[in-house]
Order: sequence, then C-alpha cells, then structure tokens
Amino acid sequence: MYKYLLFDLDGTITKSEKGIFNCIKYALDWAGIPYPEYSVFRSFIGPSLYDSFVREFGMDDAKAKEMVAKYRERYNVVGLFEAEVYDGVADTLRALKEKGCILSVATSKPTEPTLRILEKFGVGKYFDVVVGSNPDGTGSDKKHIISQVLESLKKDHGLTEDMIKSNQVVMIGDRCYDIEGGKACGLQTIGVLYGYGSREEFEAVGADNIVESPEEILNL
Repeated sequence: MYKYLLFDLDGTITKSEKGIFNCIKYALDWAGIPYPEYSVFRSFIGPSLYDSFVREFGMDDAKAKEMVAKYRERYNVVGLFEAEVYDGVADTLRALKEKGCILSVATSKPTEPTLRILEKFGVGKYFDVVVGSNPDGTGSDKKHIISQVLESLKKDHGLTEDMIKSNQVVMIGDRCYDIEGGKACGLQTIGVLYGYGSREEFEAVGADNIVESPEEILNL
C-alpha cells in the first residue's frame, strides 16, 4: 500500500465534463467561433486551458488569454459545480485515510476553485495538500504542480526522498499528462479508466498500474 497518494481532479475525483464543455461554449459564443467536434471538447480535459485554446484553435497569446478569462467568467460562478464525484471515490478516500495514508490533489485547474469543488462535494476533508495552477491558468504544467505537492509533503507531512525512491508515493490520474508528470518526478503512477483517458493512452506513457474503478486502488 502506498503511503502518499496524489490525485488529479477532473476525470479522477470528479466527472466534470458538463461544466467544462458549457464554459468552453460560453467563451466560443463570445468570440463568435463555431463549436468544434466533440473530440475537441474532450481534449480540453487534462491540459491547461491556455494550451488547449492555442492548440485546437491556433490562437495567439493575447486571444488565448482572453478566452481563458471568458471561460473563467462562467466557470468560477456556475461551471465548477456542474460536476459530480465518481461513484466509489468518497468511500475509497475515506478507506485510505483510515489506513493512515496522506492524500493530496495535484491539478492543472486553479487552486481556489479546486478547493471550492472539494468542499462542495464533501471530499475536501480527506486531503492534506491541494495544489493547482495560478488564477490566470499559468503554472499548470503537471510536473511543476506535482513538484510543489511533494515539497509541501516534505515540509509538513514527513515525506523523504527515500520514500519516493522506495515507491511509497503514487500519482493517480485519468490522462497521459498525469502519468508523465508523476514519472518525471520519480513517482509510481496509476491510470484510471473510469475518467477520460484510455488503456492505450496509459500504456503508451508507461503507467505502472491501470484500474477500472476507484476501489481497485485499495488493492495496490
């Protein structure tokens, strides 16, 4: 059993596409841009918003920042709560805490709405450390965020480099970015199939474990 477990948010703790998609549409409506195919909407779940607008719509820096601001205009009021916690997640988090595990959130979503979401859905009490990106969406690289979580765990929760080297720390997420970020920081990794990624995606980036349900994490 792992001692320290880091969780992604969207697609790992919460099923959040409704709010994300609605806020993308809100920004696109404002800009007068036609809606893309569904696969483009799905591609926004995982990477930073800024990077997604640049990648999918060929926007320059100024336009992408405008779109992120428009997205946040709706998301920070309504969109963040257009979600639900996946079945089995709350029970799994509670069981992990009862076993003495230290739990953290490492997400590309800004920290402030992440904290609001966790509290709204009653799972904030399970997490000792929560780290996200900056309010404007910068600082969203997953390796950077995971590194910040690890620094906090070392400072306040007894984590050591030896514990990382002995595979007591794991990053859990639903996209390749979570796995790549975790591996870049020397962590074990778990890909979850109930989110927005696929087995092929996880295998391509070398996930150490792949699970189909939150409960399976308890057996690793």
